[in-house]
Amino acid sequence: MHERSSVADLAEQLRRELDRYSPGGKLPSSRALVERFRVSPVTVSRALAQLTAEGLVVTRPGAGAFRARPRVPLAAAGDTSWQEVALSADGAADVVPRTVDASGVTVCLATPPPGVIEFSGGYPHPSLQPEKAMAAALSRAGRRPGAWGRPPLDGLPELREWFAREIGGTVTAAEVLIAAGGQSALTTALRALAPPGAPVLVESPTYPGMLAIARAAGLRPVPVPVDSDGVKPALLADAFRATGARVFVCQPLFQNPTGAVLAPERRPEVLRIAREAGAFVVEDDFVRRLVHEDAGLLPGPLAADDSDGVVVHVSSLTKATSPSFRVGALTARGPVLERLRAIQVVDTFFVSRPLQEAALELVGSPSWPRHLRALSAELRARRDAMTAGLRLHLPELALPHIPSGGYHLWLRLPDGTGGTSQAFGPGGESALTSAALRAGVAITPGRPYFSAEPPAGHLRLSFAAVARAGEITEGVRRLRAACDEVL
Repeated sequence: MHERSSVADLAEQLRRELDRYSPGGKLPSSRALVERFRVSPVTVSRALAQLTAEGLVVTRPGAGAFRARPRVPLAAAGDTSWQEVALSADGAADVVPRTVDASGVTVCLATPPPGVIEFSGGYPHPSLQPEKAMAAALSRAGRRPGAWGRPPLDGLPELREWFAREIGGTVTAAEVLIAAGGQSALTTALRALAPPGAPVLVESPTYPGMLAIARAAGLRPVPVPVDSDGVKPALLADAFRATGARVFVCQPLFQNPTGAVLAPERRPEVLRIAREAGAFVVEDDFVRRLVHEDAGLLPGPLAADDSDGVVVHVSSLTKATSPSFRVGALTARGPVLERLRAIQVVDTFFVSRPLQEAALELVGSPSWPRHLRALSAELRARRDAMTAGLRLHLPELALPHIPSGGYHLWLRLPDGTGGTSQAFGPGGESALTSAALRAGVAITPGRPYFSAEPPAGHLRLSFAAVARAGEITEGVRRLRAACDEVL
């Protein structure tokens, strides 16, 4: 049994048995619990720690674990109705909005109910994460000299050097800032590059979390359509001319959600167009380490081809490791680097040094390339399983592009005819999403990925968030039932 589930099961068993003991009464020893439940001492320790955190158990070093005494009744809740007045002042004139719509982000972070197959997740399942390698790296990192001291504000020099080598070209460690994951780096970049109220060009469709960042900063996202070869340069140039924007945010590699890779002939065009507009390109290189086994040679980051400081590059280790391993990099060249540094320091001071040390231990260990190879093979197998299932059971859902990297597929819903004209239009996404959840599969509707009116209904299906590849076939079967219900 997986250690995590063993801890939860033991904690639940002990929780049910607490009534056998009077308040302050001593529980069986750890050794007795190990023998009775046939679990490891680590499992017992973690289960007791969980009950201690819940306030049900008290542990005393050298004495054991005891049932906690009843808590003192809490005072009656205060009156918070005054906040309705304080928070309801007219915000229409606010340049930076005081309320933030996080729905596009939380849909990828939410955990579906038990028994529901997760096609909506934004991160690989724990079975795809290098848990043992991360644990070993964190253990070694904690023993490094100075590991618990304050790190340099820009990040550990060795880690900055590693990210610079990963980008390639003429990028140096001096141009790299260590950030607390990609979302934090994107937030810093948009705050630095565009004033509140300014337009910012975005791919259409694009990552909802980035749209949320832009709107929370008071920016106006302006969509630029993409196709299977990435953003369309002619439309990008038109958008710069029409809006006067000074920032374009893009994902040139395995774009979210389409999976598109910016075509070789378009790469220099994007840089040229931005340079002529006096604008920055924020390159969100979020998924480079989630390449599939059959991808072939990957194009380098746009930042590697940029000598004029046009590109502000964002990358992260999070997708290939764990949602909690929030270590990334923000890379830029020229005077903008100082602005990025100042904003990041004010917002976060610095990234936890033990986490940076653990990142260095992880990427420098033999287990890192082994993990990436295994992840690459598993993602390809899961992508192929989902693609085959969709073609067999849901051929009416168009799959215009099968990516060779990333963790999801982007599907277009068919236009309805006659009595079903609304079933699969943009307005039909909500009905299908609800029906899918009733059928036992969580999916992501396409609407949050568009900053303006979408051209059609879409779905994003993740094949990496499920526990095992076999769940993909069952999930597609449940989605078939949901489609039949909506139709």
